[in-house]
Amino acid sequence: MDKQELLALLRREAYVSGAELGRRLGVSRAAVSKAVAALKKEGYEIDSVPNRGHRLVAEPDRLDLAAILTALGDHPWAGTVELLPTVDSTNNYLKSRAACSGAQCAPSPVPHGTVAIAECQTGGRGRLGRRFDSAPGAGVYLSVLLRPACPPQALMTLTAQAAVATRRAIRTVTGAETGIKWVNDLVLNGRKLCGILTELSIEAESGLVSYAVVGVGVNCNRAVADYPPELRDTVGSLRSETGTRVDRNALAAAMIRELSALPALDWREEYRAACVNLGREVQILAPGQPPRIGKALDVGPDAELIVQTETGTEAVQSGEVSVRGMYGYVPL
Repeated sequence: MDKQELLALLRREAYVSGAELGRRLGVSRAAVSKAVAALKKEGYEIDSVPNRGHRLVAEPDRLDLAAILTALGDHPWAGTVELLPTVDSTNNYLKSRAACSGAQCAPSPVPHGTVAIAECQTGGRGRLGRRFDSAPGAGVYLSVLLRPACPPQALMTLTAQAAVATRRAIRTVTGAETGIKWVNDLVLNGRKLCGILTELSIEAESGLVSYAVVGVGVNCNRAVADYPPELRDTVGSLRSETGTRVDRNALAAAMIRELSALPALDWREEYRAACVNLGREVQILAPGQPPRIGKALDVGPDAELIVQTETGTEAVQSGEVSVRGMYGYVPL
């Protein structure tokens, strides 16, 4: 008996009798009762009433590979998705696999479109080496491996593309319209919901990209009070900001679909429209330089932030750009 088919029937609003479930699934009523009991042990809350049948009341909040693959359908990346109970970092996991060579590696090479999803990360990272809090059962922590065979300069916009792709996936599943804080944060109501980390490996001989790994972490169903104290003023989750629990399996599948368009995604118009930096006072923090204040004007074709400062207009391509009024930034 297919578990997902049984769950699909149980998700109806009305009760479904054991006899009807058996008829639909081509099994006996006793087999249905056994399968329902097994689902209850897995954490599914199922109301079973004599002479009425069974109804699914609530599902355990955990990632399920079968559910993700069902949502993906015949998507070409469906055969390369891995679900890990815990890992230090999904980016590290894919980089390690991509760098592996020789008979000890299987399969080798790791193909374009390989996806790693983790229920928990013990060493999740964001830009500039910052820790990304990745508690179990709280988010979607996902990395994809790309093999674009291009010079690294061609991937200048990859992180911006990933932000737009993830924003679209969130909108599809939840209806929420998130903002983008340059360059790699998705925000809602002034709180960070998502971080993105892009890493490249360059072939020494050709100078071309051997592979790129794009890692995305989305905070889904965690309450703000459950985050470490130092994060509670700046971080939120989709549930904390929308009031609705997120189907993490549906979101993971939607993210894979959208990210599969990289690195050819048409990103700039949507990125500019969603960028919360534009038109606002920002603080620019660059290595080896004192903080500077300016006004963000635009996002350039290479995903650089165009900023007007006291000394003129400049294109910021790296470092940290803080938005006045967000994440505790107070102008100098």
